[in-house]
Amino acid sequence: MPKHIAIIMDGNGRWAKKRFLPRFIGHQKGLNAVKRVITHCAKRNVEAITLFAFSTENWRRPPEEVNKLMSIFLTALQKEVKKLHSNNVQLRIIGLRSAFSEEIQAHIAKAEALTHDNTGLVLNIAANYGGQMDVVEAVKAWQMENPEKSVQELTVDDISRHVANADLPLPDLLIRTGGEQRISNFLIWQMAYSELYFTDTLWPDFGADDIDAAIDSYAARERRFGKTSEQVRKC
Repeated sequence: MPKHIAIIMDGNGRWAKKRFLPRFIGHQKGLNAVKRVITHCAKRNVEAITLFAFSTENWRRPPEEVNKLMSIFLTALQKEVKKLHSNNVQLRIIGLRSAFSEEIQAHIAKAEALTHDNTGLVLNIAANYGGQMDVVEAVKAWQMENPEKSVQELTVDDISRHVANADLPLPDLLIRTGGEQRISNFLIWQMAYSELYFTDTLWPDFGADDIDAAIDSYAARERRFGKTSEQVRKC
């Protein structure tokens, strides 16, 4: 079983377009898929999932669509967090929060405080997140903690301790829905050795059977981390 699953939730707009509906309807339906995935991953005893909800590049989308996405995000924070809490889910939001409205920032803080001590599934929502930005912020954090040190002393472990989700297992498996086959600046440091799984299923249609198919694919792979197959088998 993968301990940590990362998911790029792609295809909401195309799902709506196929049905001659506005794009924001696809995003609303995508929230139902989020609920299904959280529920099923908890049942499968996955320790953590990280969902790519809104990237640093997504601000370039039409203002109307961005506003709808922010509205959906706020509504989810207002209406879904108590359910997460009652199911022992710990919610974390990763990404730069300063770009969000004060209302959204306040609800993020409230949601994280409420679920902070929960011991079940850790649900990370990547919002205003970019992998490159994550690495830059990690280097800045290290430099602030070590002002007396030269950048020549910076190590891989130093960055790893400061990127998002540093206290969690690294993502074992990346799932991307919607047919595209790229990682789109998502957890680029953390996913150095993640197994990649791409599916044509659009995110609003994604559910328990799709999660199981991805996990089955993962389970059939040999993870070598630079070693040979013979070395892995000896372990």
